[in-house]
Amino acid sequence: MNSRRLTATDAKAYRDLRLEGLQNNPEAFGSSFEEEKDSPIELIAGRLESQSSYTIGVFDQEELVGVATLVQESMLKLKHKAGIFAVYVSPEKRGLGIGKHLMVEVINKAKELEGVEQLNLTVVSTNASAKRLYSSLGFEVFGTEKKALKIGQQYFDEDYMVLFL
Repeated sequence: MNSRRLTATDAKAYRDLRLEGLQNNPEAFGSSFEEEKDSPIELIAGRLESQSSYTIGVFDQEELVGVATLVQESMLKLKHKAGIFAVYVSPEKRGLGIGKHLMVEVINKAKELEGVEQLNLTVVSTNASAKRLYSSLGFEVFGTEKKALKIGQQYFDEDYMVLFL
């Protein structure tokens, strides 16, 4: 398995994996399958080429099996922070260390960005495996948002986590 920053040429593979994630684990994302299923490839390609975000992908052979996105804040008073978003590994590839590999890659990229001192992320409070992974890398919970997400009539709390670089 190898990893690299995704580019516009990866837009279709990224969209396919993202839609899979939105269907398999809707509670893990702020967005929904219904909102993203008709997104044009050109829009996704543009996001992957953005200078303010970095989406890392892990490939098994030629198949994209995991992703994570790093976004540095752009406002002057917030530029010392970056956020990690849209972390997802295909269910059949979980338990192989791909999530940890992605997170290490994203953390290393954040360390390269000028002025970034801390990384923030949110995780559904009941996602024990993701929380264990993030904690093993030094992230700490600093708060919980009750009813952060609502899917149908079900609510999900989210934990806010931080890693000081």
